[in-house]
Amino acid sequence: MATAYRNGTVPKGALKVDRPLSMNSTSKSSSFKSKNSGPAPASGIRRKSTGSVANSAASTKDATSVSGRVRVAVRLRPRNAEEMVADADFADCVELQPELKRLKLRRNNWDSDTYEFDEVLTEFSSQKRVYEVVAKPVVESVLDGYNGTIMAYGQTGTGKTYTLGRLGEEDTADRGIMVRAMEDILAEITPANDSVSVSFFQLYMESIQDLLDPVNDNISIVEDHKTGDVSVPGATAVDIRDQKSFLELLRLGETHRFAANTKLNTESSRSHAILMVHVERSVKGRDSAISSENGSTSHTAKAFKPPVVRKSKLVVVDLAGSERIDKSGSEAHTLEEAKSINLSLSALGKCINALAENSAHVPVRDSKLTRLLRDSFGGTARTSLVITIGPSPRHRGETASTIMFGQRAMKVENMLKIKEEFDYKSLSRRLEIQLDKQIAEHERQQKGFQDEIERIAQEAQIRITEAEKGYAEALERERLQYQKDYVDAISKLEEQWAENKQKHENEKAKSSMLSASMEVVELKKKFENETLLRKAAEEEIDNLKNQVAQWKRSEAAGNSEILKLRKMLEDEACQKAKLEEEIAVLQSQLLQLSFEADETRRNLDRGGTVKLPGTLDSPIPPFMHQHLGDSGDGEKASMAKLFEQVGLSKILSLLESEDADVQIHAVKVVANLAAEEANQEKIVKAGGLNSLLTLLRSSNDETIHRVAAGAIANLAMNETNQELIMSHGGISLLSVTAAKAEDPQTLRMVAGAIANLCGNEKLQAKLRGEGGVKALLGMVRCRHPDVLAQVARGIANFAKCESRAYTQGSKTGKSLLIEDGTLPWIVQNANNEASPIRRHIELALCHLAQHEVNAKDMIKAGALWELVRISRDCSRDDIRTLAYRTLTSSPSFQAELKRQRIDYG
Repeated sequence: MATAYRNGTVPKGALKVDRPLSMNSTSKSSSFKSKNSGPAPASGIRRKSTGSVANSAASTKDATSVSGRVRVAVRLRPRNAEEMVADADFADCVELQPELKRLKLRRNNWDSDTYEFDEVLTEFSSQKRVYEVVAKPVVESVLDGYNGTIMAYGQTGTGKTYTLGRLGEEDTADRGIMVRAMEDILAEITPANDSVSVSFFQLYMESIQDLLDPVNDNISIVEDHKTGDVSVPGATAVDIRDQKSFLELLRLGETHRFAANTKLNTESSRSHAILMVHVERSVKGRDSAISSENGSTSHTAKAFKPPVVRKSKLVVVDLAGSERIDKSGSEAHTLEEAKSINLSLSALGKCINALAENSAHVPVRDSKLTRLLRDSFGGTARTSLVITIGPSPRHRGETASTIMFGQRAMKVENMLKIKEEFDYKSLSRRLEIQLDKQIAEHERQQKGFQDEIERIAQEAQIRITEAEKGYAEALERERLQYQKDYVDAISKLEEQWAENKQKHENEKAKSSMLSASMEVVELKKKFENETLLRKAAEEEIDNLKNQVAQWKRSEAAGNSEILKLRKMLEDEACQKAKLEEEIAVLQSQLLQLSFEADETRRNLDRGGTVKLPGTLDSPIPPFMHQHLGDSGDGEKASMAKLFEQVGLSKILSLLESEDADVQIHAVKVVANLAAEEANQEKIVKAGGLNSLLTLLRSSNDETIHRVAAGAIANLAMNETNQELIMSHGGISLLSVTAAKAEDPQTLRMVAGAIANLCGNEKLQAKLRGEGGVKALLGMVRCRHPDVLAQVARGIANFAKCESRAYTQGSKTGKSLLIEDGTLPWIVQNANNEASPIRRHIELALCHLAQHEVNAKDMIKAGALWELVRISRDCSRDDIRTLAYRTLTSSPSFQAELKRQRIDYG
């Protein structure tokens, strides 16, 4: 019987949905009150933490640890229509005693076995009653900062999905545990300070598939060896703000879950569905001290205390039902599904048996299901299990097996731990805001002081100009007046002289010599009078000169005032010099931090090479290895200290320094900051991307090229940054750098950046047009394994995007990779000794071969035989399956194999 999605018979991988965005709305305002109608847990949870939070923002310590047994409740499903007819003459094989929390399983009409559970739920128990007994204590623990797990186990058709995942769209009373748990969580959190994100995926045939994005399958499980935490980072995480968006998410996920029609259930789940809810809550009222290096608490730490954040996780597991093949009637593919389900459930049972018996070895790695539930049984989570059974005596064996599973689970003890950490990001934002305010206030004060100085200087200049103008006008008026008086006196004398001359001529004959002498005497007297008048005029001129001297002394006093103002300006210049000295100190601190980072990397190199885990399709940041190892926390602390003391804008300004050493250390710091996803958006907004591209264009230093290319590779992991890099001519600069570089590390950084850009299907045509593919192919001249691995990853990303474009119908012609001549190198390295190079090349070959338009060129280049080898010998199951499917579906490949007389189908 063929497996299908719940909304129709659509084959796996054929349906692609857009990944949902975060849906924001106001949350419920009602407070979440604890109401637990069931019995108290075996071991309570302390509400107040007595532990301490580490100084480092990246480290998280358990606040408290308490023991808590796995709580198990049993729920009986009522008889269905088929059982009422088939078992009408037989009594139920189960007898419930809910008041005693007991269950009796009949062996025959006169003998039975009795079992005790934490709670016994009859067939009449409401969904609300089930939630309050089974799930509500776990939800309360999650809101208090503990991890929690709610799981349903039982035979196919006994009501596991009904108990956990019922949406209650027609009747709200039918809502299951998932919906009710999210209602309580949203009612308790504060949207401004808290956050809730949800992932929904299924474990099908030992492969993890994202239910929110079905194309995203074969997701890896990541385990933290230090803390023991298990996570699925490859699954889609959606921020939840209201209940409506959560219901839409559950509805979308259920449509993609695998289901099939069997004799036991018309819509039997063929996979284990797992809902993972991550809750982050800010803890108020907690005092914490951040000690400086000498052990004393700094003034800044007292003024700005970072808030404490509690991170917890709720895991709701809807297991696929166990079944017997002869009863379910499974066959063909459904039979294989049933085998996979029974194997994973068997592995889970073995782990619980080992934990219940305190065995030294717990086989958690026998199945991906047990790896995912590693924290739920014997870990740090508070776990509540509901086992579902049916009343039919025909299935007594399966019912007994389910009951024994629950009995063994009740013996498992977990150590509950609360997790807290400082929210240094919000503290950094507060410090940045305070710094910006102080800088703005200082600039306003400095601008006001400069304006006041300019105003005083302008007023003094105006006064001096007016005084000089008044002095000049008064002097000119006096000069003109004395000149006029002098001219008038001369004129009068000339007139008198003329008159006297006339009289003298008329009376010459009559006058005697005596009269002539008397006239001369008179004239002499007049001349003496004129001389006296002239001396008086000169004395008046001297007085005016004295007044001018007084005005000049006043001008000197004004000049002294100007000198005072200039002295004030010099004081301001001294303050400015002090600020520049402080900036120089910050620059020296930046250089010191960069030297410390270099020393850390040299220590890591002497201690051994750190290799990062990664998948074929996930780009690895070139600088991420600097954050691993024993010195990783110290370097992160140095970066946080650098942010607090210097600021991103000042760090970026050092990229333009004329000092080559300062420029090198500055670009190293920017590259290390770019390795953190939280810093990438800040770097781009502050102009860091343009500065890095400018360095590639203008600098001739090999070290700057290497580190700048590494920083660009980190930024190129973000889709928005990829478009910015392309729009600013980044691929051309990277291609030129690749052509000039000889150092393998520089080529690895450049190849990593281009490989990240190759993963964006929107930019493929532009990337190829600006020489990106040819640049990748040109870098194989280095022959260094790390460089070749990045080249292979870029080609694989490009081929995958092309394959997606073929499928969507947006591309019809031959592959651009084949047109640019990469196929011979791909075929040559398809069986490379280095596994990273080989896996990427194998994936690229499979994507190219999926489309018939490329088949002829691939046959001609010898790629067909590599595909045959991959389908038989590849270590990766998904690549081997893809190669086999490609060979069997291509007419050209089948024709060539028949021509060569090779039976492959």
